[in-house]
Amino acid sequence: MSEPARASISTTVTSTTRTEEIPMSHPVVVTAVFTPVEGKHDEAVAALSRGIAEVHEEEGCEVYAIHDAPDGTIVMLEKWSSEEDLDAHGAGEAVARMGASLAGLITGPAVVTRLTPIPAGSELQGAL
Repeated sequence: MSEPARASISTTVTSTTRTEEIPMSHPVVVTAVFTPVEGKHDEAVAALSRGIAEVHEEEGCEVYAIHDAPDGTIVMLEKWSSEEDLDAHGAGEAVARMGASLAGLITGPAVVTRLTPIPAGSELQGAL
């Protein structure tokens, strides 16, 4: 059985990089994967869910949604209007409260990945 983790939402962060210049104001898509402690899945979902409506009101939040994955993890999908908006969100009180509410419910820090768009096909369907 995994040991509960201390409150932390995003200490493991990876970013994709591209060789071409992408403006700082481009939309940013993020995934955050949370691994619940055995038997604590529903409590972890509840802890994350409590803050979602507040985050939806933050400047630049386009998508902020959680999903169950087949491996038992909880995956948060986010889309922000800009890097600046995402950075402000990460430094905000809502994230701090969510992190505190996850104490003892997840096995370690969420694995957070900032994605860089590679648009293809139609403008509407080829990028998030």
